[in-house]
Amino acid sequence: MKATQVILLCAAEAVNAQMLAERYSLPLLNATHLEEAKARELERFVRSQILSELTQPNYVFLFSATGLSLMQIQSDRLLNICADFYGPTVNYRRHKGGGKGQMIAKAVGLHTGQLPTVLDATAGLGGDAFVLASLGCSITMTERVVEVRALLADGLRVAREWGGRHEASLITILDRMHLLDSDAASYMQTLAPTCCPDVIYLDPMFPVRTKRTQVKKEMHVFHQLVGSDPDADQLLEIACAKAKKRVVVKRPRIAPQLADAKPSYTLEGKSNRFDVYVCG
Repeated sequence: MKATQVILLCAAEAVNAQMLAERYSLPLLNATHLEEAKARELERFVRSQILSELTQPNYVFLFSATGLSLMQIQSDRLLNICADFYGPTVNYRRHKGGGKGQMIAKAVGLHTGQLPTVLDATAGLGGDAFVLASLGCSITMTERVVEVRALLADGLRVAREWGGRHEASLITILDRMHLLDSDAASYMQTLAPTCCPDVIYLDPMFPVRTKRTQVKKEMHVFHQLVGSDPDADQLLEIACAKAKKRVVVKRPRIAPQLADAKPSYTLEGKSNRFDVYVCG
């Protein structure tokens, strides 16, 4: 756990903040007086709470009216990430993103007319899992980084509350998404043959990009927080032994194959590709 504390900005989230702080033995700071503060004022306050020198990134959890986020504080920048399942960008892709014609849908086999069960073994903030769930798949998710798993769990909670007030169809999608409190390797190794998913989806940490390449803020935080995925090759080996139908690996378009293993076939886009390993 790299997060150093939980900061409460919204009184309505006090119970959830307390539970998170207790679960990870983090100090909880009541800052509800800043609930309506502007971004610059909030940044000054958060920086004032960091006791160490900013030679390395610092991380704090923030509970606001929109739920849990993780703030990365560096000397020259401040980034804030969360799991979002109902914002404008997410809604646009859900309604106008191409449906089962999307590459990820083809990669897991939706073009065959079937609705496979999917294990998203490296779920991150749940974006790809949500796309597949919105297309009808039942998704089990694992995420080994505890900060990211906490964001994902709270994002699902907040989205469910929002859907209950505004859009019942969102609840139907969220009902297909199940987050486990486990890392992928441990979970997959416990699976009996009758319990294995049809598809195992792997999206390991992308290799570090060059300075000339613009990186989304989520990926910037992930690279700093998580580092590389040194066990990605091992995950592929385990996944191929457990998936009933196929393993799908998302990679940058020019990245090497995991474990130097040649896929059965590849679907390639402008920046990413999906290596598909057919099992059985």
